[in-house]
Amino acid sequence: MIKILGIGFIGFLLFVIQKRVYEKLWQRSLYVSVSFGKEPIFEGDQGELKEIIENKKRLPLSVLKVKFKTDRHLVFGNEKGSRTTDQYYRNDIFRIGGGERVTRTLKFQGGRRGYYTIDEVSLVASDLFFLSQLTADKKVKTELYVYPRPYDAARLRRSLIQMNGEMLSRRHLQEDPFEYRGIREYQPYDDMRSINWKATAKTGDFKVNQRNYTSLKSVRIFFNIQDDNILKKEAAVEMTLRITASLCQLFLRQGIQVSCYGNGVDIVTHNPLSIHPKAGQGQMDTIYRGLARIDTQQPAADFRAHFEELLFQKGQGTFTYFVAPNQYDDYVQLLTRYQASGNPFMWFYPSSSSKEPELPPALERYIDVVHFEE
Repeated sequence: MIKILGIGFIGFLLFVIQKRVYEKLWQRSLYVSVSFGKEPIFEGDQGELKEIIENKKRLPLSVLKVKFKTDRHLVFGNEKGSRTTDQYYRNDIFRIGGGERVTRTLKFQGGRRGYYTIDEVSLVASDLFFLSQLTADKKVKTELYVYPRPYDAARLRRSLIQMNGEMLSRRHLQEDPFEYRGIREYQPYDDMRSINWKATAKTGDFKVNQRNYTSLKSVRIFFNIQDDNILKKEAAVEMTLRITASLCQLFLRQGIQVSCYGNGVDIVTHNPLSIHPKAGQGQMDTIYRGLARIDTQQPAADFRAHFEELLFQKGQGTFTYFVAPNQYDDYVQLLTRYQASGNPFMWFYPSSSSKEPELPPALERYIDVVHFEE
């Protein structure tokens, strides 16, 4: 009897000791990382999220739960340990021995333009005999940009070419036939006459001559996503940002300086978007990041208050484009004054309706309606 009691006491003592050892040491030399891939993705593209668990001590963890949440617009598969409500919640279970490292890669689709972060993971562990639940929160910092997918550039280019007279005279987009700036990859919006057949034959891929422009030195693109309707026009707002991205890309690829301004509020800086004129791929990356960070859940800033003074600043060789899915009175009045001052411009008007919307008569010939399906 005494022997049995002794064995029981020793067993109980071992239970208590291992419980206290785990309570004290389970987090020691335990490293948890949750990270998106380094590269941004476009809407609809696939991305990866990596979970790395490294236990550098000898003490094994028979159960380790790693919990985190991120935005529901990152579309993961319907896997065990996950659920989606207002956000995407993940609960992964690991079994990791001493000195072991485990990596798990989760695939997802960028369902919507945005700037996504994971700031914290919650850890839940247990001792060897599941006598206690051990919890901790760890700060992490990982971010992902999902860029707006540019609207059909060929469609926009046709619209630009079709504009007439004071809106877009040929001299604004007239290439200088004598000044070459180099050779680049063929794009769908390029004229077949610009193909460099020698370079094409040499490389096996279509190449085009890249020329400078004689008159158009800079392009300004303003977008207005004000949406005061009871039923929000979310699809039209997103299309506005896609068209803006496409216009910026179109002109930057031609070597033209581009600036981009809009009343969408940046989710990080909480200010309207304001990107000053610059050329090159670096400018396009800056614009993509700015558009990705537009938070459409916040009310748009007052377009007139933020951009009226800038709009009426004179710039020789500069053409102005507007992208907006609405025609609120103050906005139409601003553009009417801008036109009356002798400034040519073009307004791209996204519309989900198959029939033409009723446009303000004074500005109708400056507007190109872009129909899209939701």
